[in-house]
Amino acid sequence: MSEFTYSEAALRDLASQVLALAKAQGATACDVEVSEGAGQNISVRLDEVETIEYNRDKGVSVSVYLGQRKGHASTSDFSPTALADTVQAALAIARYTAADEFAGPADPALLCTEFPDLDLYHPWDLPVEQAIALAQECEQAGRQVDARINNSDGATVSTSSARWVYGNSQGFLGAGTSTRYSVSAALIAEDDVGMQRDYWYTAARAPADLEAPAAVGRKAGERTVRRLGARRLKTGEYPVLFEPAVASSLIGHWVSAVSGSSLYRKSSFLLDSLGQSVFAPCVTITEDPFTLRGFASGAFDGEGVATKARTLVDAGVQQGYFLSSYSARKLGMQTTGNAGGPHNLFVAPTLPASQMLAELGTGLLVTELLGHGINLVTGDYSRGAAGFWVENGVIQYPVEEITIAGNLREMYRQIVAIGDDALASSSRKVGSILLERMTVAGD
Repeated sequence: MSEFTYSEAALRDLASQVLALAKAQGATACDVEVSEGAGQNISVRLDEVETIEYNRDKGVSVSVYLGQRKGHASTSDFSPTALADTVQAALAIARYTAADEFAGPADPALLCTEFPDLDLYHPWDLPVEQAIALAQECEQAGRQVDARINNSDGATVSTSSARWVYGNSQGFLGAGTSTRYSVSAALIAEDDVGMQRDYWYTAARAPADLEAPAAVGRKAGERTVRRLGARRLKTGEYPVLFEPAVASSLIGHWVSAVSGSSLYRKSSFLLDSLGQSVFAPCVTITEDPFTLRGFASGAFDGEGVATKARTLVDAGVQQGYFLSSYSARKLGMQTTGNAGGPHNLFVAPTLPASQMLAELGTGLLVTELLGHGINLVTGDYSRGAAGFWVENGVIQYPVEEITIAGNLREMYRQIVAIGDDALASSSRKVGSILLERMTVAGD
């Protein structure tokens, strides 16, 4: 069975039909995305198959403009009648929508004209029987790590493929095809003190780039067992080291704070931060849309605007925002090619991962965050956490049921070091992050 029902040429033809219909019906501008996706999700628990899911979907999403009034509609029906009805629905919405002086398509001069192959498509003919075997292998490897692992939340093997075409009435028509695969496991261990759970995963565009299922399972098992016997900490102020999986969230909060919608709504603690020292001088962050096999790679954004590699934070100083055409107009600026979000982000490391615990000295290593206590307007930060207490660079014991608190504005400026242990399975490449101090609430 073919992954896709429609060829790229067929999707391009559908997009062109929609654009022609919109023009014929009086739209002053239009953009359209036509897409198709397919996937398979297999999960096992305690060696038994739990779920086998297949998905196949398709859709047409249309935005039309009548001057500066905008309407949007979508359909999963590709028939000529459905396409015409969808365009009519979008136009009907536009007629009853208030004009917005900032609405409209992207500047034609900024649209993408070069389309390099970013190596995002790697088809994998994975029969369901083989997917089950891989999931079982993953879970079994984890359960064999330690006799105290007596239960499991299961292991999962997922595959997905997508093909899409984006076009607009300014003559732009661009296409893409991609794949994404993942393997994960979550295990449960128990001792006299209680039960603990942890997980691990791997994700990649190409099957060859995935960690071996057995290695994923073992990592999940090792992470679970090391949490047994966790205690609470005494309340105080300590240096805090975020391991890569949770350090990524700190960068995510920064992305939200310097994205267009937060800025023009004035709901960000980083308003007017261009040219300002936002991070400690050791922090440099770059964006590269052209990373081969990257999870956020693309020659153009969601409006057809050409993307570009750039430095967003240089030695702690904010150099750029994440803007679409709309948010840029609201701010009196130019789009940065980020309609749809940031592209691959890279936070430059400053220390080998092997030296990060020594640099921490005595303090808290955070491996899990709980809750959503972040206020992007003020930067206030408070989250439940679990991890390990470290003394003189050596892990002493696991800790849980604690809360870490601070303010992101201060936390970013108190970054002491960044490790070179960034995870491959993410579009935000950031290693461990060490902060000078945070308030830790426990006993």
